[in-house]
Amino acid sequence: MIGAQMSRAQTQSFTRARNVVLVHGLYADGSCWLKVIPLLQQAGLNVTAVQNPLRSLDEDCEFTRRTLALQDGPTVLVAHSYGGEVITQTGVDPKVSALVYCAARAPDAKEDYAALAQKYPTPPASAGLVHADGYAQLSEEAFLRDFAGDIDPILARALYAVQGRAAETIFGDRVTQAAWHTKPSFYQVSTKDRTINPDLERFALA
Repeated sequence: MIGAQMSRAQTQSFTRARNVVLVHGLYADGSCWLKVIPLLQQAGLNVTAVQNPLRSLDEDCEFTRRTLALQDGPTVLVAHSYGGEVITQTGVDPKVSALVYCAARAPDAKEDYAALAQKYPTPPASAGLVHADGYAQLSEEAFLRDFAGDIDPILARALYAVQGRAAETIFGDRVTQAAWHTKPSFYQVSTKDRTINPDLERFALA
């Protein structure tokens, strides 16, 4: 996983970047970054949030590559949750100067993330998945309690209204390359995460 690369990253000389591309996960869309975007912009950064269709990992990676192509220089890729798979795959792009994982998946190439996750207690949000017509999303109860339970309820309900519906097949998709092997990478663990088991997040640091 990502831990060894993080250790090496601490001693690497970094390329200064003025661009940040934000990649959301399942059960969300680009608006989940609305509180983060102004802070980055105030710091003088050029910020773009990708809108993942959530139909397949390949398609989501293609959307991120299109966004990277529009950047005018070195770019930091930032991801939450499933978005970590997207930046792990697309982070090999020459424009990417660093990767930031916010409670995100950080698999190695060809790693079966679903099988890895089964080694840890099932997070509460999983019980709230609603399946229909080949897609899945969180129920309103699970979204408000487990996915967005620590933010303003009015904002949480708005985010529930725009949550993405993920193709059920996306849960089995695997990355074919892991950019954190070669790019400076950083991982933030959410110790009370109810969507990804925090111990699975800590595994990414091992």
